[in-house]
Amino acid sequence: MEIYFELLEEEENPLVQAILGHHMFGFIHPYMDGNGRMARFIMNALLVSSGYSWVIIKVEDRNEYMQCLEEASVDGDIERFAWFILDEIKKSLTD
Repeated sequence: MEIYFELLEEEENPLVQAILGHHMFGFIHPYMDGNGRMARFIMNALLVSSGYSWVIIKVEDRNEYMQCLEEASVDGDIERFAWFILDEIKKSLTD
């Protein structure tokens, strides 16, 4: 966890920080339960502290979200997940 926090502190771009904060927390999976909720909370805390809106992953977007997250975690390719989160951030600006 110490390295996790160090990496987040070193990232200057708040959007990258939020996306990586979410992904990396879920990837290291430090708890028996609640990792996804905590990962989304961390992402949102980082977004809000940088002036962005809170992002809610809607039920109808859950399957795509999980697929993107799985691809990032299993295949090591975070690009699709990053674009998904960025799209959700854009949606939150217009809601």
